Amino acid sequence: MLATLAGAKVQQSILDAIARPAEATKPWKDYRPLFVTDKRITDGVAFYRANRALLERIGGEYGVPPEVIVAIIGVETGYGKIPGRYRVLDALSTLAFNYPPRAKFFRGELKQLFLLHDKQLAYPIDELKGSYAGAMGWGQFMPTSIQKWAKDEDGDGRIDLWNSLPDITASVANYFAEHGWQKGEPVAVRAQLASDAHAIAPANSEPVYPLQQMEAWGYAPVERVNAQTPSTLLELDGENGPEYWLTFKNFYVITRYNKSPLYSMAVWQLAQAIAAGVATPAS
Repeated sequence: MLATLAGAKVQQSILDAIARPAEATKPWKDYRPLFVTDKRITDGVAFYRANRALLERIGGEYGVPPEVIVAIIGVETGYGKIPGRYRVLDALSTLAFNYPPRAKFFRGELKQLFLLHDKQLAYPIDELKGSYAGAMGWGQFMPTSIQKWAKDEDGDGRIDLWNSLPDITASVANYFAEHGWQKGEPVAVRAQLASDAHAIAPANSEPVYPLQQMEAWGYAPVERVNAQTPSTLLELDGENGPEYWLTFKNFYVITRYNKSPLYSMAVWQLAQAIAAGVATPAS
């Protein structure tokens, strides 16, 4: 372990990248076009169709819609085309020892990386490639996420998040299932705002208000949803002005993958577009 760690190299480009998170500060009207594009939808539909049997089996096994699994992979790595160019060892070491704001977190992830060796990793530690933050594979799992939620779905005795589609898709699906995904339940619906709507500013995406309370406050869903369903409000700066959304437990589960509500909405809208494309007969 020490010999491997000694081979880690500090990468200034990693420190530069983490100091300027690109999408986090963009409004929805600028964020959405980065991820919900015609190409990403088309590629997602093609990926779904090419792997339909696997995706629908995994979706049924874990209770997570196949299109959501596909959308995550699409947003994270362009369906595996851009899984990351940094050595994971370099990324985690650089941030663990040279980035004080989150040093504790990255030291924990570096430790977990070595604890995974020979047990759950498909390749030697010093050969693993990932993002500048050390996230790995098509679904961009950190070492702790691999330890807790990644799956050896193909049964070969190792977890391969780069070259085994069963492992990749099952790991994403299991992440959602373990974080409380509710099969068949809503994710988010647009809300119609009453002229006298009660102003609320939720601290996060956790659904804490029964939908009937939101309706009483002047936020009516445009689709039928059970009145007792826990919900909350999300206001987005859309291309045509403010957008108001009622979001539910499944939306909150997506934020467990990435805490940004913009990320979660992009994943959900991409998933919906992929599902619609798959349902349309191929020309």
